[in-house]
Amino acid sequence: MKLKGSLGSMSRQFRIFVICFVLVLNLGFFTGFSFVRVTTSLNAEGVEQNYLGNEADEDAEVMHFKKSEQEILTLIHNHILSLSLIFFVLGSLLYMTNVPSKLTSILLFEPFLSLILTFGGIYLLWKGVIWFKFIIMISGMAMVFSLVLMSALVIWCCAFPKRIDA
Repeated sequence: MKLKGSLGSMSRQFRIFVICFVLVLNLGFFTGFSFVRVTTSLNAEGVEQNYLGNEADEDAEVMHFKKSEQEILTLIHNHILSLSLIFFVLGSLLYMTNVPSKLTSILLFEPFLSLILTFGGIYLLWKGVIWFKFIIMISGMAMVFSLVLMSALVIWCCAFPKRIDA
């Protein structure tokens, strides 16, 4: 059974179903991303304060307290499990497109690397490796970029099945 390139040959109904799934998946992902924006202001200091607290800063607009070990482990556990499944499903759909193999190969594996760096980095930051906040920011941005690009390619290949050749 040949999977590579098979998404374009699926029925129109199935391709619309995939488009709906990817759009709703992105809605959920970006709702979570909005939560990250609110809690960290999308900057390295905000990331640090979100996990390590800022109770020593008397001028802080919003008070954050250092997360407990239980909170950190729950956050990491939940995100790694759920996001790995999201990237597995999205990667499987991408693999079924006619997107060139080199780009597909990068997009199949990059999100998992970013996932480990981001959430492993959160744990290291929580343990006191403060400079890892920059790795968290970079890997988090790479993860978001991968999700957007994978989603766009899958939607494009479902909407216009004959437009991209490997």
